[in-house]
Amino acid sequence: MQDAFGADLLGWYDRHARAMPWRVGPAARAAGVRPDPYRVWLSEVMLQQTTVAAVRGYFQRFTTRWPDVAALARAPDAEVMAEWAGLGYYARARNLLACARAVADLGAFPDTEAGLRALPGIGPYTAAAVAAIAFDRPAVVVDGNVERVVSRVFAVEVPLPKAKPRLAELAGGLTPVQRPGDHAQAMMDLGATICTPRNPACAICPVRPHCAACAQGIAATLPRKAAKPTKPTRHGTVFVARREDGAVLLETRPAKGLLGGMQGWPGNDWAEAPAPALPPLDATWAAINTPVTHTFTHFHLILSVQVAQVPQDAAPMRGSFAAGFRPETLPTVMRKAWEAAVDSGLIAGA
Repeated sequence: MQDAFGADLLGWYDRHARAMPWRVGPAARAAGVRPDPYRVWLSEVMLQQTTVAAVRGYFQRFTTRWPDVAALARAPDAEVMAEWAGLGYYARARNLLACARAVADLGAFPDTEAGLRALPGIGPYTAAAVAAIAFDRPAVVVDGNVERVVSRVFAVEVPLPKAKPRLAELAGGLTPVQRPGDHAQAMMDLGATICTPRNPACAICPVRPHCAACAQGIAATLPRKAAKPTKPTRHGTVFVARREDGAVLLETRPAKGLLGGMQGWPGNDWAEAPAPALPPLDATWAAINTPVTHTFTHFHLILSVQVAQVPQDAAPMRGSFAAGFRPETLPTVMRKAWEAAVDSGLIAGA
């Protein structure tokens, strides 16, 4: 099955591969153009838990500002974290810098899956993806799109996440020795454009002759998924202060933990129940009428936003005033708090 499946899949990919700013397309690869491991690695880190549409702009800005791994390795942490703002899962940005600096010390990216796994912040998926796409190693690359394709091709009805080991094993059986990088990207493209979560386009699928779920009429029901637990809700307070000269009061969050290393508004810890919060400076604080809500991977957050216009000589007990403030450098939840504060009319915009 591997040969027939692979021939149909790669034939389709050669005609319909998506154009990506980090990708060397099949025609260029056939002509001898090799992918840049830096761009492959950067895109794979950015794409974790994020859509291609969301990543394109970030990728272009990163590679314009830091065109190679050495340039990124030299970048100040705060500047990289600011450029990352809005992509979420901020531990990825910290790991990105740690990995870039390790690669700069080595002089180049390792070209094997094992060598890549030894780098900080690179897990099994990213190591396999970079090994396959950048170096044409026959690594088994399994993301959500690939899991969906494989579950349908083999009609695997065991629900996720229990089915993951079996799906990885089956994906390995489909991975060819020749063109493994194109195979990995073709599987991803197939899942993203044809074998979609809802209403898969089976009628035009290039691997339909090999798909057991299509033959059984159950493709749209796969992969099965176990019921997700209900997300808890947490509460917190943030304080948004703007000085007479337009500077705003920000603090850098601890390096570890959620939004680690990112700038944000001073506030309290997020807890299951609302709790009093100590303001970062003496001022006349006013609460906006509507709290800010945001959903993280594991919980929902409800933030009370306190706002104050403060004099030029205001002396904060926490954080520091930042001139030239750009809201887009904040993580999404902190940017929501700023927008809510400005929309309330209690504070002037940047």
